[in-house]
Amino acid sequence: MPEIKIVTEVAGRICALPVQVGGTIEDGDDVVFVEAMKMEIPVAAPAAGRLKSILVNVDDVVAEGQVLAIVET
Repeated sequence: MPEIKIVTEVAGRICALPVQVGGTIEDGDDVVFVEAMKMEIPVAAPAAGRLKSILVNVDDVVAEGQVLAIVET
């Protein structure tokens, strides 16, 4: 199965992880929320599949372009 990396476009702090590893997600589902400039910015899945892994935890600080999770399609 191909793997797709979910990457953040903003630097900030992880404030929510609304999905669980092993769960099914659809294209466009919010997988992670990053707090930046006092806003919660959703990071959406670029494709439907099964969430293979989440590489961050709540309160982690992330950089722009960092891989946050991996989806198996």
